[in-house]
Amino acid sequence: MSAETGGAQRAALVVNTRSRTGEKAFFLALDRLHALGVPLGATYAVRDPARLPETVSEVLNEGCELLILGGGDGSVSSVVDSLAGRETVLGLLPLGTANDFARTLQIPSDLAAACDVVAKGQVVDVDLGLAGGNYYVNLASVGLGVGVTQALSARLKRRAGALAYPVAAIQAFLSHEPFSARLTFPAGDHPPVEHERLLQVAVGNGRFYGGGMVVAPDSGIDDRLLDVYAIEMGRHRDLLGVARYLKSGDFVRRDGVSHYQTPKVVLETDPDLPVNIDGELVARTPQDFSVADNALRVLVPRNSTAALYDGDR
Repeated sequence: MSAETGGAQRAALVVNTRSRTGEKAFFLALDRLHALGVPLGATYAVRDPARLPETVSEVLNEGCELLILGGGDGSVSSVVDSLAGRETVLGLLPLGTANDFARTLQIPSDLAAACDVVAKGQVVDVDLGLAGGNYYVNLASVGLGVGVTQALSARLKRRAGALAYPVAAIQAFLSHEPFSARLTFPAGDHPPVEHERLLQVAVGNGRFYGGGMVVAPDSGIDDRLLDVYAIEMGRHRDLLGVARYLKSGDFVRRDGVSHYQTPKVVLETDPDLPVNIDGELVARTPQDFSVADNALRVLVPRNSTAALYDGDR
């Protein structure tokens, strides 16, 4: 298969017009993609995000070879189960608040430049995370991350943009109750561990989450490993120190933070807790997490170092 747009003869454009910049972006993207010669067939301006999975499934069943998806991380996460394991290539137009998956793949936030990537980029294979049977692209977490999801609102995202995440994190921290957790590693690469008085346990697949914070500084989206970290509650001044390092990922090297790389982990907590999977609460602990190797084919810029090019393995 060709590196450029996967040699696709049948392409579809699906835009979540409820995403932060989606309404204007739909028509701009349509014009730009036509001008670039992308073979667009069906186009959908989806005003109800709940209909995205249904719309994408319909497009894929019609034989779409290139799905151009306009939206944020939530849009990607809502349709990734339909894309996992298929030959269909994903072209991503980042239109959301955080756009962490696009950031991991080094896809530009500028709409015209993102359209150029769709027309002229390279196809790469990337890993997906699995929480039980649910695929995810960025991060699954329990603890503070769940509180952040509950504190976020569409109004906060519209008014604060990427700053909505740290604002929601402060709100979540103020009401957080510490918990304990046990991590076991079926691959035998780490001994079982137990942690007390935790702020958060997170299992990362992508490199970024929460509007540009780094899951782990050396993580990759095609390394066939998950990055697991547990942050202890600690004293307030310690937590402020951790917060300063979240942006760079250096927090994983601080006292009170344990970091593990593994292809599979089982998480048990006391008490049982909801699991935040790419911003949606769709599971509870105990939960097993694993890597789905090279499960998604996606277009990235030609100079991207995010993953190996399709066929390089």
